[in-house]
Amino acid sequence: MILTVTLNSGVDKVLLVDEFLPGLPVNARKVVNSVGGKGLDVSVVLRHLGVETTGLAFVAGETGRILAGLLDDYGILPELVWVEGETRTCYVIAESKPGRVSHIKNGALHISSQHVDQFLRAYQIHLLKTDWVVCSGSIPPALPESFYKGLVQSAVQAGVKVLVDSTQKALLSTLPYHPTILKMNWDEFKWTFQVKADTFEELIPKARQAAAQHSIPNLVITCGSEGILAITQTGSFVARAPEQPAVNAAGAGDGASAAIVWRLSLGDPWPEALKWAAAVSAAVVLTEGTADCRVSDVNAIFPKTEVELLKT
Repeated sequence: MILTVTLNSGVDKVLLVDEFLPGLPVNARKVVNSVGGKGLDVSVVLRHLGVETTGLAFVAGETGRILAGLLDDYGILPELVWVEGETRTCYVIAESKPGRVSHIKNGALHISSQHVDQFLRAYQIHLLKTDWVVCSGSIPPALPESFYKGLVQSAVQAGVKVLVDSTQKALLSTLPYHPTILKMNWDEFKWTFQVKADTFEELIPKARQAAAQHSIPNLVITCGSEGILAITQTGSFVARAPEQPAVNAAGAGDGASAAIVWRLSLGDPWPEALKWAAAVSAAVVLTEGTADCRVSDVNAIFPKTEVELLKT
């Protein structure tokens, strides 16, 4: 069982277009409703891979009810804390020609101290029966920016492995408790650690330096076409899958998170887990919905995926 935590839930309305040109009328080929919120998107990928997962999330309003229905459709075990306000709607503009994705978000959760207490009680109960926790995504304004800190502390004290996928203070606040994995994309790494790394060659030593300076056990950075960079306790690696024609790239990074915790939970070494992560991430971009993937695509991409051990 893998538990995902989503503090800022959402429903993605994916607008599939050839290209978005500001100021000009654009016809969407199709509109797809998808699960939104990075933690829940990890759960979506896990279900496609046949893994049992519980999604713990704050939800609200009519959009929250739509989201609950989507979770049921995927077979995600929901642990939903209902609050005031409205779960976000995220308009995802997925452009096929440039392979670009843009997000426009609306809605806000109003979370009281009683809601927080309910959430934390549910979290403690699930820590007793889970192998991994994935804390992923942004933190709503109603919660302190350091909210992940307490979640990571509780997981570590319970002996549960934890992956944190976030940025800046939300992620930095967890460092004293040494989460098993810190995961982010290239831009988020630069913003969070205040470093300049405009080329992949510059990124590698900066990532190693950050991991050593902050005693990060395992640091994973998704880098688009450059692949997935991982600075781990067993070595530094780059995993690369063949580039795919992107339909909707939203959720590709969540696919990497899902695959890593899935394969590590099965006892795979890091190179094997990263190979799966790159293949799953590449498969996600081939689907219309956020974080959707087909196992047939994963299995086709996996043999063509390469993992390189970087020299020290």
